[in-house]
Amino acid sequence: MHNRYSRQQLFSPIGEIGQNALKQKHVLIVGVGALGSASAEALVRAGIGKLTLIDRDYVEWSNLQRQQLYTEQDAQEKIPKVIAAKNRLQRINTEVELNVEILDACTESLVPLLENVDIIIDATDNFDTRFLINDLAQKFQIPWVYGSCVGSYGATYTVMPGTTPCLHCLLKVMPNTGMTCDTVGIISPTVQIVAAYQVSEVFKILVGDQKALRKSYLTFDVWQNQHYEINVEKMRQDDCPSCGKNATYPYLSYENQTKLEILCGRDAVQIRPSKPIHYNLEQLANQLSHYGEIQRNPYLVSCQTSDYRIVIFQDGRVVIHGLQNIQEAKSIYYRLFG
Repeated sequence: MHNRYSRQQLFSPIGEIGQNALKQKHVLIVGVGALGSASAEALVRAGIGKLTLIDRDYVEWSNLQRQQLYTEQDAQEKIPKVIAAKNRLQRINTEVELNVEILDACTESLVPLLENVDIIIDATDNFDTRFLINDLAQKFQIPWVYGSCVGSYGATYTVMPGTTPCLHCLLKVMPNTGMTCDTVGIISPTVQIVAAYQVSEVFKILVGDQKALRKSYLTFDVWQNQHYEINVEKMRQDDCPSCGKNATYPYLSYENQTKLEILCGRDAVQIRPSKPIHYNLEQLANQLSHYGEIQRNPYLVSCQTSDYRIVIFQDGRVVIHGLQNIQEAKSIYYRLFG
């Protein structure tokens, strides 16, 4: 059999009809780090019709341990992730149409990319962008698959607008540890498991087998051999501002977005979260201790790295000293605080 997809077509839930369906579909992946790399490669090898990738960052050495599309040369040359990803993916499957954008994910950048998109994969590193994706998916009625991972812990959930609870509905059950890959690390098996669950759900939707979709919020700890599924079917709220009867899509509005500003004359960028975050400063200091030299008082934590100084106030406001680039500051902020 010379058909490159023959083994996939032998899997009866996909078959020849499902394979032909995949060739007609368009998937948007937001973020091309660890999860985005794994999902993109799986979809390209599976014969997806069109894949759009968006990411603002370039390849760094610390990415190579788990972000499977990138090489040492990409890191040496600081190649933007979407460009390096496209170069690799084109060598895997020339039949797939690849569209890549070096952009920060925001309302203005994402809306133009949503035309004819069949499903969105969340491969981001922060909840600001996830709630933005959630509201856009509800507004434009596009399914999306949430995924997150840190350390040996991972989680994933599939959102079907008009059918399932959305991410906003699940706020009460979603664990928010405040941990990120830059503060507690990450192992590659965690990434691969989350990506496998995400891509499997994408396949089910794209071939029209929605009955097979997982209806639970799934979490696991691969190191501790733990696996949990939370039944969330009854958590959909009629008054949810993101998916309810009178939805207002709050995370698309400016006032509900994280604010960044360059502090005049101070060579620093201030970041204010959309809502106050009351940090446990002792716990935060411990999390950041390996990242740089820590100083703490009852009001703030200061972390001095080799390149900049990060000051975190108890209400969640952060000032990064030693730079004036807003995008760089945003990247540092999400790496450390998620």
